[in-house]
Amino acid sequence: MARVVVVHGVGQEYVGRRSLRAPIAAALADGVEIAAAAGNVTGRSLAPDDIDVAFYGDAFRAPGSKGEPPAPRSVTDLTDPYEQALLEVMAGAAERDAGRSSSAVTKAPTPRSLQRAMNILLRSPFLPGPVAERFLLGLLRQVRRYFTDDTVRARATAAVGARIGSDTTVLVGHSLGSVVAYESLCAHPDWPVRTLVTLGSPLGMPTLVFDRLRPAPVAGRGQWPVGLERWSNLADRHDVVASVKELSGLFGPHRPNPVPTGVKPGAALRDIAVDNGWKVHDVLRHLTACETGAAIGEGLVAS
Repeated sequence: MARVVVVHGVGQEYVGRRSLRAPIAAALADGVEIAAAAGNVTGRSLAPDDIDVAFYGDAFRAPGSKGEPPAPRSVTDLTDPYEQALLEVMAGAAERDAGRSSSAVTKAPTPRSLQRAMNILLRSPFLPGPVAERFLLGLLRQVRRYFTDDTVRARATAAVGARIGSDTTVLVGHSLGSVVAYESLCAHPDWPVRTLVTLGSPLGMPTLVFDRLRPAPVAGRGQWPVGLERWSNLADRHDVVASVKELSGLFGPHRPNPVPTGVKPGAALRDIAVDNGWKVHDVLRHLTACETGAAIGEGLVAS
């Protein structure tokens, strides 16, 4: 089995594991090589068989015409309260990034406030391109389905388990995949994974994500996965999915004396800024970043 497993994000329902694996594996190997060339990590280069992808996108693909209705075609069709709230939280993050006081979040979203939120996001670096609105509406639906549909959630975490082997010591999660990776790790303390790398993660988003995690946070802190020794969280400052850029205050391991069973005394979560250019949330941009390569390479060397 692979030494590194990557869990993809939203919008992948029309592809598959092998079609995702080729570009992801190439970008990840490049990132580790770039980090090594910069002197940020040592160790041998990665072979193709060292990297695999946990694919769960098919859990969102409707079975013909009898599945869940397609995502709304425009923001005027957005009626689900969870999706409305998620849209406004992301718009608020975009306003804060632009240096403006956020007024996007309201207690009772209205058609006007939702359209304003969509306009904010369409003008942000997060959503360049002519199909940006349709992509965002699909993103909202997939996040909502993961947190409200136990069948989708179970299929996603099972897909991760299917790719974890005795050699897998590094787990990488992008976007919603970081949530899937985190929950899967917490549910399987027997896994050999010692390094978690999250990219463009919404894990810190209050109410809509953080407070819905399994296991549930206790006293404002998420559970530290048993056996995990290091966690690097990378985010571009313009990424509105990662509305909370720093996770160390939310998921750092509890440090009572003595240290709990399964938690290494030196375990820590590091928040790292990364510049992905105009594709702020793109998984390939994340993986080729020197900072990401160093985080993954560090985990490989330690293992």
